[in-house]
Amino acid sequence: MSNRGGPTGGRGGGRRGRGRANPGGPARGSAPSPASAPSPVYAPAPAPPVHTERPAVVTPSAAPTPAPVASSSSSSAASLASEMDKKLTLAAVALPPSSDKAVRFPARPQFGTIGKRIQVRANHFLVDIAERDLHHYDVSISPEVASKKTNRDIINQLVNMYAESHMGKRMPAYDGMKSIYTAGSLPFTSKEFMVKLPEREGRAGPATKRKDREFKVSIKLANKPDMYQLQQFLLRKHHETPQETIQVLDVVLRAAPSLKYCVVGRSFFDPDLGRKGELGSGLEYWRGFYQSLRPTQFGLSLNIDISARAFYEPILVTEFVKKHFGYNDLSRGLSDRDCLKLKKNLKGVKVTLSSGGGRSYRITGVTLQPLSKLTFTLEDSQTRLFVVQYYHEKYGINLTQVALPALQSGNDSRPVYLPMELCLIVPGQRYTRRLSENQVTNMLRATCQRPMERESNIQQMVKRNNYNGERLVNNEFGMKVNEQMALVDARVLPSPMLKYHQSMDTPKMGAWNMIDKKMVNGANIDFWAFVNFSRLRSDFNDCFLNDLINMCGSKGIVFNPEPLVPVQSAHPSKIERVLRDIHKQSVQRLNEMGQSSKHLQLLIIILPDVKGSYGPIKTICETELGIVSQCCNPKQAQKLNKQYLENLSLKINVKVGGRNTVLNDAILRRIPLVSDRPTIIIGADVTHPQAGEDSSPSIAAVVASMDWPEVSKYRGILSAQNHRQEIIQDLYKQTHDEKRGLVHSGMIRELFIAFRRSTGQKPHRIIFYRDGVSEGQFSQVLLYEMDAIRKACASLEEGYLPPVTFIVVQKRHHTRLFPVDRNTDRSGNIQPGTVVDTKICHPTEFDFYLNSHAGIQGTSRPTHYHVLFDENKFTADQLQTLTNNLCYTYARCTRSVSIVPPAYYAHLAAFRARYYIEGDNSDGASVGRGSGGSAAQSQVLPDVHEFVKDVMFFC
Repeated sequence: MSNRGGPTGGRGGGRRGRGRANPGGPARGSAPSPASAPSPVYAPAPAPPVHTERPAVVTPSAAPTPAPVASSSSSSAASLASEMDKKLTLAAVALPPSSDKAVRFPARPQFGTIGKRIQVRANHFLVDIAERDLHHYDVSISPEVASKKTNRDIINQLVNMYAESHMGKRMPAYDGMKSIYTAGSLPFTSKEFMVKLPEREGRAGPATKRKDREFKVSIKLANKPDMYQLQQFLLRKHHETPQETIQVLDVVLRAAPSLKYCVVGRSFFDPDLGRKGELGSGLEYWRGFYQSLRPTQFGLSLNIDISARAFYEPILVTEFVKKHFGYNDLSRGLSDRDCLKLKKNLKGVKVTLSSGGGRSYRITGVTLQPLSKLTFTLEDSQTRLFVVQYYHEKYGINLTQVALPALQSGNDSRPVYLPMELCLIVPGQRYTRRLSENQVTNMLRATCQRPMERESNIQQMVKRNNYNGERLVNNEFGMKVNEQMALVDARVLPSPMLKYHQSMDTPKMGAWNMIDKKMVNGANIDFWAFVNFSRLRSDFNDCFLNDLINMCGSKGIVFNPEPLVPVQSAHPSKIERVLRDIHKQSVQRLNEMGQSSKHLQLLIIILPDVKGSYGPIKTICETELGIVSQCCNPKQAQKLNKQYLENLSLKINVKVGGRNTVLNDAILRRIPLVSDRPTIIIGADVTHPQAGEDSSPSIAAVVASMDWPEVSKYRGILSAQNHRQEIIQDLYKQTHDEKRGLVHSGMIRELFIAFRRSTGQKPHRIIFYRDGVSEGQFSQVLLYEMDAIRKACASLEEGYLPPVTFIVVQKRHHTRLFPVDRNTDRSGNIQPGTVVDTKICHPTEFDFYLNSHAGIQGTSRPTHYHVLFDENKFTADQLQTLTNNLCYTYARCTRSVSIVPPAYYAHLAAFRARYYIEGDNSDGASVGRGSGGSAAQSQVLPDVHEFVKDVMFFC
């Protein structure tokens, strides 16, 4: 077992320096800072040298598109890539962009027309802006303060003191960090002010006898954001987004909520904004709202959505320990493992002492020694004293929970020991770690709202915020927020026809069934095995397998009724040994049958009743033994429910190489820009470790279709990369080998080789769906990853540069669409297939919102698709229809899904790799299968076995 993030001190009281235990001591602990994700240095323009028709890339808005670069006559692919690299770099130097935004994304070709026309309401509120002379001033506060709230208090005090006398009666908008903005100039270009801030009760930091703290505030003119440029952009007469001007207005609208509420990113939370409730394990949820100012086709839009977030309950730490670990009695103390878990969950949390004093301390660690044995050295550097004795003699406090460890504040050289029974968690502290399954369930249960309720709550929140009643917003900056949601034109795209074996189906409301249908390509399963790790009786095994094999057979899978090795039940403590035994027996049995070239195709596993085994099972099977496995939940399996068995058959079929269904248009070769030429559809995603895991790598997953023209089978590749690095590093790689010289490799290259092996043809066209990219990373991700795709193609064949369409898939946004009339699905949400590319979309670029699925509970979230590069020249109808139709080909269910399947599969594959590294631990600790090991060892991402990677093992 290896646990990352062990304690940094606290074992021996005062061995590393003078320890202190007094309630009035300072909390000056410092945590190790996380590694920063490196940015790529090289970002060339992804311009193809062989295609003359292409969108503008790396060109200034006023400059013409550079002429295409001719193909190199060099004989080697490497020299072609090198020459292309040089030419593109030179082109970028010769034509510098007119702003920091180095890429112009494709313009919207036109609006879509296909589908039934409807109207929907969107949680976007029009913001009217008046002409103002905006000024941006840099702010420096000395001594520097880390807290944005304290910074805001300082600037507010400055305005109260000097607005009339020194600031020309201007009301500035402050971002809480380094910038203030004014609607008009201040009477100076640079000035320093002295500000005294009254001491706040309970403030974190060193104790001081002074009632006031004094700060020097320097204000200096930085620049003048251009309101005219913003107006021209909204009128579509200017192509580059005036981000700084929008930032100014966004700060203005956020000013009042930032002073009143707890700020988390772009959201605000407070108990006054809605009922709060328990999540379990010492956490509670607070309600609030998200707010963001965005440029859209109908002008500046304020996107408002309701939100909820987990916070620590303001309770004694002893109560938190009881709730977190489920203990009623703390007299036995905590194990070392529990201490490490507690440290992870409380590190950075502020507490006050219930004995009084008003001081707050930031927790830096948890001692491994119990309080009863903990000693420290007094200020005389000689006298050692027990902490329990100190509190009794100095404060008359008799500590009772002395078997518990102490909380540590301060640093290792000057630790401050705090008894848990005296420590009260300060209210309003956000919980940043991953929630457990139960906590997520409780959060969803408490905050899930039907569309009508959510729409009403958003409207009430806008009225409550009263933006137009704020002097800074209305009078000073001349902004007015429309309090009615935007009414938006939309269309409902038709459902595609699906092809099954000798039958068809046209889904209704995003769903269909497989009654009397067989899969379009049922797999042959000749060699399989079964093991039951649950407490279900052994006679259940035969019943379950009989029903499952019959279900698979009825759906077209040719399933050998006899397992390769005997069916067995086993104890969960023997998982690894049993899996290896099954593999060994399978190999022996195949050899005896004269089938040594074959391997076990499928291992069906009933999981243990207690959670925590799924990750280790998948890791052993898929990376070590080369076995495709189908895990079954014992609670679901024992019901022998037909729908559950049907869903299992869907997953089993694709895992052993079959196809469940395909688009009929794909069979008839009628999909525009896909069916006419061999086309590969790629999905890519990067998953990052949870907050606080500084050593765990990010994991990239890329999947690609392998069965043109059907485009329903996908192969996946995984790669670990630098911590929190969003750009996929291993799309293309070059290494030098002493014998072979320059060696080309990488995920794209491997997928293209597999595509050719599978279809007999190389891809003539690439459609790349990229998940998980925020707007601020668009340019960087596009340039780096397009360059990698280009180089991978050129390394395969000289002059090989198939046209690419690069689409970002965004699910983490806050746009919601609400029905206007009765055009809803069963859940009251907008219908599946609803697409919006007007009004609330980008003023000039090619993007759209697509709600491709039927709602089940709560309010449906449409997926936002933004085209960053398009050499295939899709029309709006072509791309929207393709994306919507693909959502009906997801292999694991008979429903359309909310995001396009290649992106969905990449997401599943990336999270499968997370299991390979971290196991099933919800708290993020990396627990290996043995009893030893180090954190460093657990960070290596094992390769997927060759027998597994050719099928959709991630389903």
